[in-house]
Amino acid sequence: MTRRERIYKTLRGEPTDRPPVNFYEINGLDENPSNPDAYNIYNHASWKPLLDLAREKTDRLVMRGAPFIPRDADPLAERTTETIREEGASRVVTRTLRLPGRTLTSQSRRDAAVNTWWTTEHLLKDPDDLKALLEIPPPSPVGTVSTESVLRTEAALGDTGAVMLDTFDPLCLAASQFEMGTYTVIALTEPALFRRLLDHYASWVLPATAAVAEALPGRLWRIYGPEYAAPPYLPPALFKAYVVDYVKPMVAAIQQKGGFARIHCHGRLRAILDLIALTGCDGLDPIEPPPQGDVSLAEVRQARGREWVLFGNLEISDIETLPTDLFRQKVSRALDEGTAGEGRGFVLQPSSCPYGREVSDLTLRNYETIIKMMELRYPGTF
Repeated sequence: MTRRERIYKTLRGEPTDRPPVNFYEINGLDENPSNPDAYNIYNHASWKPLLDLAREKTDRLVMRGAPFIPRDADPLAERTTETIREEGASRVVTRTLRLPGRTLTSQSRRDAAVNTWWTTEHLLKDPDDLKALLEIPPPSPVGTVSTESVLRTEAALGDTGAVMLDTFDPLCLAASQFEMGTYTVIALTEPALFRRLLDHYASWVLPATAAVAEALPGRLWRIYGPEYAAPPYLPPALFKAYVVDYVKPMVAAIQQKGGFARIHCHGRLRAILDLIALTGCDGLDPIEPPPQGDVSLAEVRQARGREWVLFGNLEISDIETLPTDLFRQKVSRALDEGTAGEGRGFVLQPSSCPYGREVSDLTLRNYETIIKMMELRYPGTF
């Protein structure tokens, strides 16, 4: 059975020789160790064994977007300017949005030794900023889809894995415009105003999702953003209003074209599992174990395993810090719980990946342990 076949059989709930296993963002395709750019962490020699392991042994799920290109120019983009400056070993990007009677700014920073962007200033600071933003029309819901990146990636992967289309939901776009505390206050105290912002984004996110699903049918998708409304940030009633009502039509559009929709939601799931089910999704990740989460993989498998493919549930902090003999127990437990009883399918994977320039010896040993334990349980399948 090829790695690609194993992935798609799992998504369809069909028998496989073993559960797929992947390292989430680490796939041995996107990372380029030969690129000398100071902001490319993967050119450090410590990454090579891990990238080789991902390329040779994992069932690779490579995340890709398929850009939706609106027919008309984006009204916000026409009002936005961007400046980039270098500050020592950091890159700082400042964006300025000029609205009628108001100028908004945001700022983000990338450090050379860390593969992530930090938002140091959010665009929307208060309800008045939100209202001003809503005065500008959203992008056109009519446009075309660029499929080149997805098709090129699938050709490069061959039978070693599959592309996973990656998209935000309206909540992700809305909440990320605010500092977290400001977002939760507005979402809690001004729900009608916040729903206007969600509707603003949904007016083009939903048509774009449908267009991409039609242009690239039958693929696995990851929808991220629902965790912004998960406990302890917001109560379950608002998860229904801010997530389910918007993600459900996204899921339906994907499934209508033969695709599979996976919901990405970190943190506490116990109070919202039934609400996530209302979206009609096909899968859930990363199902973080306690104490990061509040429900075990076994409980999720028992409650929703017949409906969902479960992706997880190895915590990245355990991979980076736990002694290997103890981490081995975590892998064993995840395999036991993820495959116990009846279920649609299980994919063993971490909750995230390292983002520092150097991979420690312990981190590498623990990644190697994931593969070694799979080889012991399922001999002859690698």
